[in-house]
Amino acid sequence: MVLGARLRRLREARGITREGAGEAIRGSHSKISRLELGRTGFRERDLNDLLALYGVIDPEECAEYLELARQANASGWWHRDNDWLPKWFDTYLGLENAARLIRGFEPRVVPDLLQTPEYARALIALAHPGETEDVIERRVALRMRRQEILDRPDPPQLWLVVEEAALRRPIGGSMIWQAQLDHLEQAAARPNVTVQVIADHVGGPAVADGGFTVLRFAEPDLPDIVYLQQLTSALYLDKRADVDAYLAVANQLSVHAAPPEYTPGLLAALRRRQPEIMDRPAGER
Repeated sequence: MVLGARLRRLREARGITREGAGEAIRGSHSKISRLELGRTGFRERDLNDLLALYGVIDPEECAEYLELARQANASGWWHRDNDWLPKWFDTYLGLENAARLIRGFEPRVVPDLLQTPEYARALIALAHPGETEDVIERRVALRMRRQEILDRPDPPQLWLVVEEAALRRPIGGSMIWQAQLDHLEQAAARPNVTVQVIADHVGGPAVADGGFTVLRFAEPDLPDIVYLQQLTSALYLDKRADVDAYLAVANQLSVHAAPPEYTPGLLAALRRRQPEIMDRPAGER
C-alpha cells in the first residue's frame, strides 16, 4: 500500500492516466488501480518500467522502490497457515502487524488480542464445531502469535471498548472465564493497552451496528482503515468519509464507557456477581 500510494503520486505528478501506465507494463488500467491500492504484488519488471515512465532514474531512489517491492511481496509469518487461512483474513494480519494504533469495539466476547489460550480454544471450538482438534489448535496458536505484537520493543497502542455482556459470558466454564478476566486486568495495566467497559445499563452501544476495528499506521502514505469482519468474509474501508464515521462512533463509545482507570474495579465486580459454577470434565453427568 505504501509503494502503491507513492507510485500513484508519481503518476499523477507526470499527468499520466492509469490507461497510459497500464500500457507501459503491458496491462490494463485496472491492474494499475490494484497496484496503487496495494491489492496485488509487484513484479520487478513492471516496477522498473513504471519508474522509467515516471522519470525516476536515480539509482538510489530506484533501489529504494525495489526494496519496498521486495518487502511488499514477502510472506508474513502466518504464511504457513495458508492451507486454511482465508485470503481476506491474511490481508488483515498484514495490516494488524503494521499498525501503530489498533482501536476497536467488541460487543460479543473478549477481543482476540487479549484472550488466554484456554478461552480462545473454547471460543474457536464453539465457532467451528466441525473442525478437527489439530485445526483448532492451529487457530489458537495463530491467535496467540498475533498477540506478540503487544510485546515488541515498539508495540502498537491498543484501545478497546468492550461491552459488559461480552465479559459476563463464561466461555469455557467458570475457571477459564475467571482466568480470562484476570488476564484482561493484567493486560489493561500495560502502558500501551487501554480497555474500557460499557456497562449493561448504558445506551452507548446503540450507536454501533456491531464490532469493528480501526487501524492507523506510522507511514503517512497509508490511510486509516476500518476492518469489519463477517461470517465468511470481511470489509476494508479506507474512504475518508467512512473512516470518519467509524471514528465518530468510536469516540462516542469511549465517552459512554467507563474511564479506563475504572476497568479493574469493574472486572472485580463481575467476578463477585457471577455465581459459583463447578466445572465438570466433558462427558461427566
